[in-house]
Amino acid sequence: MNILGIIPARYSSSRFPGKPLAMIGDKSMICRVYEQAKKVNILSDVIVATDDKRIENHVKNFGGKVMMTSSYHKSGTDRCSEVIKKIQDKNAKNIWDIVVNIQGDEPFIEPTQIETLASCFSNKYTQIATLVKKITSKEELFNPNIVKAVINKNNKAIFFSRQPIPFIINTEKENWLKKHSFYKHIGIYAYRTNVLTEITKLQESSLEIAESLEQLRWLENGYKIDVRVTETESIGVDGPEDLKNIINNF
Repeated sequence: MNILGIIPARYSSSRFPGKPLAMIGDKSMICRVYEQAKKVNILSDVIVATDDKRIENHVKNFGGKVMMTSSYHKSGTDRCSEVIKKIQDKNAKNIWDIVVNIQGDEPFIEPTQIETLASCFSNKYTQIATLVKKITSKEELFNPNIVKAVINKNNKAIFFSRQPIPFIINTEKENWLKKHSFYKHIGIYAYRTNVLTEITKLQESSLEIAESLEQLRWLENGYKIDVRVTETESIGVDGPEDLKNIINNF
């Protein structure tokens, strides 16, 4: 299989403008993500997809591959789809089987996480894949900023929500984790290339709008999402305070 890693990296952000260029030690965030992705042997290539010339120039300066994309994309998935379209328009024979959408704000992503995700596609019927991690604290469970994933016995996603699902009846909330295994979603995706093209053409769905989660659009339209459990904690940077915490512990 030919697997392409794409790192969406936009400059504008309401909480943290210019986040990809933020420095962690002697390297930028986007540089650290890129270097981690390049350690994954299963990836045939890695490209940063951005909408800003400053990021493009920075990636080129550290020797990375980068492609300019539209500034109007609502999600990294849409940005990944544009990269694939441009590659295929340029060379129809250059067909990637799988695309891995690697979060540009996780500077310490473990290569093993990407490898675990890519392994889902040894099954020829896998359309989309993502990762989850078991929730171990009440703070995570009831934090609406942490997306929860509900999975079935076949390791397929049933639903994603900002609220804990299921509701544990006749049990105090502080005891829910003793009664049921809850999982938080790790926001890295992989898609078959044809599926990536299809899902970016779908209209926003009612569930997606309600929860502000694009993966609900895919489920609502009948696509299946394979799920793998990772034990590795994901360290993301949503705002300046997260970056400060990382630097203080770097």
